[in-house]
Amino acid sequence: MNRARTSEPVFNIPGIILVLTGICIVAFLAQNYVLDDQQNLWVMINFAFWPVRFSQGGGFDDPAAWMTAITYSFMHGGFAHIAVNLVWLAAFGSPLAGRIGTTRMIIFWIATAIAAAFTHYALHPESAMPLVGASGSISGMMGAAARYGFRRVPDMLHQKGKSEFAGPLLPIGVTLTLRPVLAFLGVWFVINLVTGLISITPTESASIAWEAHIGGFIVGFFGIALLDRPSPLDAPRPY
Repeated sequence: MNRARTSEPVFNIPGIILVLTGICIVAFLAQNYVLDDQQNLWVMINFAFWPVRFSQGGGFDDPAAWMTAITYSFMHGGFAHIAVNLVWLAAFGSPLAGRIGTTRMIIFWIATAIAAAFTHYALHPESAMPLVGASGSISGMMGAAARYGFRRVPDMLHQKGKSEFAGPLLPIGVTLTLRPVLAFLGVWFVINLVTGLISITPTESASIAWEAHIGGFIVGFFGIALLDRPSPLDAPRPY
């Protein structure tokens, strides 16, 4: 007896998430295994986000300085830093990209990266430590996920393993009454507070700022309403 079977791939990762992951990996490998110390210092100066560059260096009038509010998000301070971020990027970025599409995902990444950078700047304007890491944008993805109540529908239309957040975007009031969301928010904020006290960065050349994570999360939580699009997987049903 012959049976036709369909199977869902183990990894349902959209192309844009693979591209973002690839950029982070290439940047990390280049900094740690290709560039010498002088070249790496040049990269840090020109592509990491330096709060002091805006407070004292005229950064607000410098387009190159503004670009660092995006480029820093592809740089990481160590193996543990990038490994944790890429795991969360796959987990939260994949269903979000499946929901909103490539172009909106790029806009989302840029907006949350900038929000995270300037949240850090607002609290530490005179800091001469560079900010690096995708954590701000990934925190934004977590904020967006909360607005869907973490509801996720895999491959219901045989879309080659595509999975995405499902259902209509929840009103803020409803979102903040859901136990899974409240539990996640509580754990997430505690982890970020602990991160602020115990940095996982192995060197003193860069900082990982929990304040930036919160800035990205807030923009993702509220801003996803501007980038959401109805999903073909949605069907009228009670939550």
